[in-house]
Amino acid sequence: MQQHLMMIQKSTNKSKSQSLRNLILLLSTSFCVTYYILVSTQLLDTPKQILQHLNNNYSSKLSSSLQEHYPSTTIDHVVFGIASSGDSWPKRKQYTKLWWNNKTMKGCVFVDKTPIENGNDSSSLPPLCVSEDTSRFKYSYRGGLRSAIRVARVLKETVALNHSGVRWYVFGDDDTVFLPENLVKTLSKYDDRLWYYIGSNSESYKQKWFFGFDMAYGGAGFAISGSLAKVLAKVFDECIQRYPHVYGSDGRVYSCVTELGLALTLEPGFHQVDLRRNAFGLLASHPLTPLVSLHHPDYIDPIFPNINTTRAKSLEHLFQAVNVDSQRILQQTVCYHKRFSWTISVSWGYAVQVYQHPMLLTDVLRVQGTFKHWSGGDVLSPLYTFNTRGFHPHPCKRPTIFYLQDLSYANNSKLNGSIVSNYKKYFQNCSYDEASPRRLEMIKVFSNKLELDIKQLLSPRRQCCDVLNSSASNIIEIGIRECKDDELIYMH
Repeated sequence: MQQHLMMIQKSTNKSKSQSLRNLILLLSTSFCVTYYILVSTQLLDTPKQILQHLNNNYSSKLSSSLQEHYPSTTIDHVVFGIASSGDSWPKRKQYTKLWWNNKTMKGCVFVDKTPIENGNDSSSLPPLCVSEDTSRFKYSYRGGLRSAIRVARVLKETVALNHSGVRWYVFGDDDTVFLPENLVKTLSKYDDRLWYYIGSNSESYKQKWFFGFDMAYGGAGFAISGSLAKVLAKVFDECIQRYPHVYGSDGRVYSCVTELGLALTLEPGFHQVDLRRNAFGLLASHPLTPLVSLHHPDYIDPIFPNINTTRAKSLEHLFQAVNVDSQRILQQTVCYHKRFSWTISVSWGYAVQVYQHPMLLTDVLRVQGTFKHWSGGDVLSPLYTFNTRGFHPHPCKRPTIFYLQDLSYANNSKLNGSIVSNYKKYFQNCSYDEASPRRLEMIKVFSNKLELDIKQLLSPRRQCCDVLNSSASNIIEIGIRECKDDELIYMH
């Protein structure tokens, strides 16, 4: 029986191998035939043009043909390694609870000692793993914490959990808030069979200058393809012995990835949030890419100031929108009210801003400096790694801001199935006239659930919006839609 099964397996492998050879032969034949036609008919002028055309055509066919035989990435293919400690986990597990799902997710929270737990909420949290002893490793960074070695080795110990079917290992801190659906969408752009080290770095130029410009920052979270992680885990302990002088855990991971000859693949949806106080400007001008993570919630104000609540509850309010349309969350859409010459910026699921004057799109998209610098006030402190613009100190000189109140589904026959997100005006004690947006109390935004395919992920385009007719003078209704091929976003 066993011999029979082995024969079937060999036959299956042989069949697969033969199919792949046939595919390559077919594509090679197609390559040659196309080359002959192009040359003989002189459709392209130069050999360089011919080779460029053939290369693009051949690569596209080969990539799409092979991808058809490889199932798409799901959350079941991801394993998480979360760095924590026995002291911090009881306070910070509230952030992990926002996004973790025990039914669909795999991984572990690594601690130095078993924490003293209050309440039994393990059913909604990852399992705890006590890290291995790291006393044999040297640490020489003056004023740093040698726990950085233990946290760095979360990578090796997560791989050692030996889960099956893993395509991606994702690492973060106990105060890293992930958006799992967006994480999977982002990783689906990449072939996990190749070596990838994916993440982002700090918003602060000073932090990057001090710790590195080419490193994935651990608080933002980063992903390592399964093929790379297995090799990296084998050499990791030997490698980090050469870096006792490095400050943090992410610096050690970066150093060892670099020794393997890899560079960071930058994904701006991972957010380190090296900022303090009011993060509104950063959130309201999110890059044109899915939001993957947010870090440092304890260092920023509650993100919904119109709701008298804690930081965790404020993030929970954001997740009401995340759970309805994760891929659209914080995506910025800009449209113009022709009658009053207003500029309206919608950061979906979070806030809407109405400016009382026309603004060019490039000016609207710049990040408003609502926040304080991470490390305080020397000459480098005002410098960030994105374009910024001022945020007027007087609230009556700022745009009128409306924060998310609730969401529902439209039951109107024309809008059936559309998502309705309602944004309520944040209190402003400012005078206004008929043409002022401050007379508005509510903004309703209609949108369809955003489903990003591989084309949109690789070549994203901002969506357009229209100001709709509204029966009430203190309410504006806005519809979000795909832009037409030749449509420009500007004040007509």
